[in-house]
Amino acid sequence: MSDKVSKSSRREFLKTTSQLAVATAVSAAVVPHVHAAEDNTIRIALIGCGGRGTGAAFNAMSVKRVPIKLVAMADVFSDRLNSSYDNLKQRFGDQVDVPDDRKFIGFDAYRKAMDCLRPGDVAIFTTPPAFRWVHFTYAIEKNLHVFMEKPVTVDGPTSKRMLELAKKSVEKNLKVGVGLMSRHSRALQELYKRIQDGAIGDIIFERGYRMHGPIGYFASTPKPEGISELLYQVRRFHSFLWASGGSYSDFYIHIIDHLAWMKNDWPVKAMGLGGRHYKTSPEGVPYIDQNFDVYAVEYTYADGSKFCFDGRCMAGADNVYYSYIHGSKGSALVSASGDCNPPSRIFKGQAPDMSALEWESQVPPEERDPYQNEWNALIDAILDDKPHNEVERGVKASLVTSMGRMSAHTGREITYEEILNCPHEMAPGLDQLTMDSPAPLQLGPDGRYPVPMPGLKTDREY
Repeated sequence: MSDKVSKSSRREFLKTTSQLAVATAVSAAVVPHVHAAEDNTIRIALIGCGGRGTGAAFNAMSVKRVPIKLVAMADVFSDRLNSSYDNLKQRFGDQVDVPDDRKFIGFDAYRKAMDCLRPGDVAIFTTPPAFRWVHFTYAIEKNLHVFMEKPVTVDGPTSKRMLELAKKSVEKNLKVGVGLMSRHSRALQELYKRIQDGAIGDIIFERGYRMHGPIGYFASTPKPEGISELLYQVRRFHSFLWASGGSYSDFYIHIIDHLAWMKNDWPVKAMGLGGRHYKTSPEGVPYIDQNFDVYAVEYTYADGSKFCFDGRCMAGADNVYYSYIHGSKGSALVSASGDCNPPSRIFKGQAPDMSALEWESQVPPEERDPYQNEWNALIDAILDDKPHNEVERGVKASLVTSMGRMSAHTGREITYEEILNCPHEMAPGLDQLTMDSPAPLQLGPDGRYPVPMPGLKTDREY
């Protein structure tokens, strides 16, 4: 079997699966005390109205078990909010009940949107990751269930903050989903069970790859006129470490998370490298973002076994996007393409040769969309009052990802404890941000943003 696959991004997957989704149907489920909705309808507020937010709202309103309505939307960009509203309204009709006075713009818009909900309703957080702790703090205060997109943190101080918030949300019996949808892939769930039952023996090596051309806001040229420095960085959040953890955290966390899941452990240290190969656009305009073009990170588990991850954003190079595990008795294909696309497979020996195939996942069509599965699980937990809080796991996945990123950016081996206790908070005071605030990252005298300098800056990433 060839190791090469075509690029399959999260957004492309959403576009494909959204065509197959069915609109919400009303059921007669009894709502427990955690959802105080007399009319049996769960209300949702969308905070962050880009492509991922629109996709999450789509999945929420496609849950079949209970009626769900979108009643409020918030963003810092009116064009994104309006585009998201138009798309969702066209698809879901009256399920989208968001008049103009429940469309909120600004850095305090999240509060206004959540104020439109009742205790037991659901807030969706799909803004850049740096704002997770700010929004989650208010959701806990309002007794709201939450779905938040990954990553959930980008540095040590915010990770500690989110771990404390996770405890508070559990104490309040709030249900929280985190958008690490690999864990809700039926193929990967079955593979996990088989691996834990010894199907490939002891895991001795894992490998993951995400290599494709530039996507999203991976690379940025100097800020144009007509937009503030702050809004420019928020809009192009993939380009800035404070906002997203950069391409490494935002793009690579899925494979890092699901391979750690298969191992049933978290790596304890990482040694990484990377570099910037292209410093100007094809038109000759300088790139001023903070991302490396390539990353290679070796993670180590407590038992000494290794996990190697390779990432690349370069046009024209081979597209390689999948994950494998090698065990003492055999091997496994975890994701055949993309972040978690089936089929998953188990092989005799170490070569992924179809002649050595021992097992291949088979998933019913109605359960093939992990994005829908994660929403079905969240709503089931709310209705049935089952334990469901993925925040702690989401923080640890974010930290392990940041650990590899920090190692590549500093040129040092970084341990889990070091990234957790690193004092560098990249963007303090985000709960006080206004439209007139200065940007968390400032241009240097050369007109560029500070970039990682491995071996020169070793106690922080920039």
